[in-house]
Amino acid sequence: MTHIQPPPNHIAQNAHSPRKTVLAAQRLTKRYGARMAGGVTALSDVSFGIFQGELISIVGPSGCGKSTLLRALAGLTRPTEGTLSIDGEPLRGPSSKAAMVFQQPVLLPWRTIIENVLLPIEFRALPIAPHRERAHALLHKVGLEGFENRYPYELSGGMQQRAAIVRALIQEPQILLMDEPFGALDAMTREQMTLDVLALWMETGKTIVFVTHSITEAIFLSQRIFVMTARPGRLTAIIDVDLPFPRTLDLVNTQRFGAYAAQVRTLLNAQGDLS
Repeated sequence: MTHIQPPPNHIAQNAHSPRKTVLAAQRLTKRYGARMAGGVTALSDVSFGIFQGELISIVGPSGCGKSTLLRALAGLTRPTEGTLSIDGEPLRGPSSKAAMVFQQPVLLPWRTIIENVLLPIEFRALPIAPHRERAHALLHKVGLEGFENRYPYELSGGMQQRAAIVRALIQEPQILLMDEPFGALDAMTREQMTLDVLALWMETGKTIVFVTHSITEAIFLSQRIFVMTARPGRLTAIIDVDLPFPRTLDLVNTQRFGAYAAQVRTLLNAQGDLS
């Protein structure tokens, strides 16, 4: 696996200085079905560490196992081989330390937005009242104040995804796992949601693992980018993105940003993963 250094004359300025490894994978392999019976290997021999307060993105071609990897980190699927740990403890199932935001908001249509947000609290049989107050505060923070008692169909796609993010945050997780959460949104809404996630990360310092097909999105958001190969998915490179925070959309048009984009495209082209 290649570790690619930033372009020359970079500025070392990160919003959160990573020190402690909170997520670790060792030789992770995930196989569906029996190998001898034509089973599919989604992930092969993947190893990495993710630091506390870090925002990393995972990019790679369709079908390379990005979502499988994220589901494994969430404890929603068990690896066939290898190990996963959170805070040094083996991960053998869903953990309260990690919450996941899916590609679709997956809001229950018969529940209001505030009721959808509080669903994880109900599942965990925790007191509703104090969490309701926190839910209102979080909804206000993401621009959904006044929509608490609306139903999902009354909100736009971007607003629904904001509600899904709040539903994940209401559990006060240490780690936020995001599986292409903006893929179904229009370009302008997607840009705004990207800015919102970056602001959320800078304010809270949570560890965020963000799966995306967008090279631009990965560079704009991340401190590091994990580049994966086509199936079976392997981690082929880790790129350190040493661009200053806070970041604005103007950054996308800079030479330094373009240099990172060229690095990622070169890696994917070398594998035949881009036409």
